[in-house]
Amino acid sequence: MTDKFNAPVREFIAENFLFRADADLDDNQSLLESGVIDSTGVLEVIAFLEQTFGISIADDEIVPENLDSIASMTRYLASKLPAEAA
Repeated sequence: MTDKFNAPVREFIAENFLFRADADLDDNQSLLESGVIDSTGVLEVIAFLEQTFGISIADDEIVPENLDSIASMTRYLASKLPAEAA
């Protein structure tokens, strides 16, 4: 279950990258393509994920399939922390 990861990831993105209070962000929306985050933002997201969830993200895991949307991040976290997701 990825629900427990979704809320903190969504909150981090909203607080750090969305500058309009009424901004609506779909879980599957590409954060890079929509301009929500840039390459520096990706590094901030990585640092957040590592610190918040106690994981280490390897260089070869820094790919859009893992980090380009809220949904992809929650799936990635669930795969890294399967016992936590259950």
